[in-house]
Amino acid sequence: MNKKSSDGSTRVTVLVALAANLVIAAAKAVGGLVTGSPALLSEAAHSVADSLNEVFLLASLRRSRRPPDDRHPFGYGKERYFWALLAAVGIFVMGGCFSFFQGFEALRSTESESPSGYAVGLTVLAIALLAEGASLVRALVQLRGSPDGLRDPALRTVLAEDSTAVLGVLLAIAGMVLHLLTGNILWEAAASFAIGLLLVFIAYRLGAEARGQLIGEAVDPELRGKLRTLLEAQPEIDNVATLLTMKLGLDSTLVAARIDLTPGLDSETVELVCVRIKNSVSGIWPTADQVFLDITEAPTGAGAGACGVPERPGTHRENIQDART
Repeated sequence: MNKKSSDGSTRVTVLVALAANLVIAAAKAVGGLVTGSPALLSEAAHSVADSLNEVFLLASLRRSRRPPDDRHPFGYGKERYFWALLAAVGIFVMGGCFSFFQGFEALRSTESESPSGYAVGLTVLAIALLAEGASLVRALVQLRGSPDGLRDPALRTVLAEDSTAVLGVLLAIAGMVLHLLTGNILWEAAASFAIGLLLVFIAYRLGAEARGQLIGEAVDPELRGKLRTLLEAQPEIDNVATLLTMKLGLDSTLVAARIDLTPGLDSETVELVCVRIKNSVSGIWPTADQVFLDITEAPTGAGAGACGVPERPGTHRENIQDART
């Protein structure tokens, strides 16, 4: 599956989740206002937050695919993580905080709910459970067919939202049923607090992941080890002093290595080495589209610096390759 079709599938998954959340949010809000159920109103806030987040994710899919330009030479791949961070903030503020508010309001309430109110609330939640479940199934199907898997922040956020939504609906149902059986509203208050805690936890996890990517996160150690092994295996490289990597997006990675070359290489040979290393890295790691090599010691007897650029007197470090594809 290529990048465009993968984004198209993710977009469909987000649109399905958005449609489900809009319908469910309206139903929960009406049901919550009619019945006065704090758990149902908490779930309505949850669905509103999820709906807004899907809009953020749709924006991330469109904006992250813009080509590089003068102001952003490494492209816009990190747009996905920025919008995912906003989605996490939305879950925390609109979902988690409102759920806590509803829980405290329930503890202060002295009104009793009618049997018809329970029937309306439970019916709404049953419909919401079916809709959220269908959206979750769609997201899981997308996950199985996606080459990026959970690395895609848009898909990861939808999965987290749908999973949390299903669990939140089950908590709300439990709270309402226990309230009906015992006549104690404490159960619905507890359900609202539980939903709030769940949303805050999910928001924290999603926000922490997005924050790490925005700051600049290295690739996983196993892949980094393979790259170091590949560089060290090149006959012209004596030593790999430093190897730095950073994810620039789902399909873009920066690789910067500080290397010692073997003595006696002329400038033309250095250029050929650059091209061969770039092709080798791209061959085993297609997303490595930004490759930079930095020579720590100039080749002995070479009349030119990196890639045929004349070396300035006293300069021993030159950037010898910008392998942009």
